[in-house]
Amino acid sequence: MQLPDFFINLILSVIMIVGVYQFYFFTQRYTFVEVRTFHSRLDERVPFWPSWSWIYSFLYYPAILYINWLVEDSRHFTITAFSYIVLLIMQMGCFTLFPVATPAHWRSINAGQSWSERFLLFVQRFDAPSNCFPSMHVSVAMLTALLAMGALGPWVFLFPLLIALSCTFTKQHYLADLPAGAVLGWLAYQVYLLLI
Repeated sequence: MQLPDFFINLILSVIMIVGVYQFYFFTQRYTFVEVRTFHSRLDERVPFWPSWSWIYSFLYYPAILYINWLVEDSRHFTITAFSYIVLLIMQMGCFTLFPVATPAHWRSINAGQSWSERFLLFVQRFDAPSNCFPSMHVSVAMLTALLAMGALGPWVFLFPLLIALSCTFTKQHYLADLPAGAVLGWLAYQVYLLLI
């Protein structure tokens, strides 16, 4: 791929990421079904380690943008971008039909004393406790890993694993949200394989 095309694709990718979050925020603001909250002993036993907030945000976006280095041509970029759009549609369907929020006390344990805690509070100003199921972070990370696996090998699955750990240790998600997110990412990848 020529350098100008690469930069155009990179800009389009950033616009897509910003645009996708508008749909995500829409499903947080407008709920048509009662938002559910669950309580499980297993989830409560997961410790709160706010230092994982840096993985939660700063590993996530660069890894997604890295896919641009693996795109071979314009058609490949279009199909790759479309697979993320398919994933978004599935996520929005889940968030609309089955809205789930984390318990309020999970956020109240963050005292905002360390840099990590303050950064997580900043993230949570935009990211409401709803839209938990399935984990959007894990689903996007899984799709990204599957798209990169051919070029980078099985090590790419460290990415969704680290993202899943960050989702739990920041108390942003229930444990059940993680495999559900991985399955959604896998389904979007199947659409990609059909089209490619």
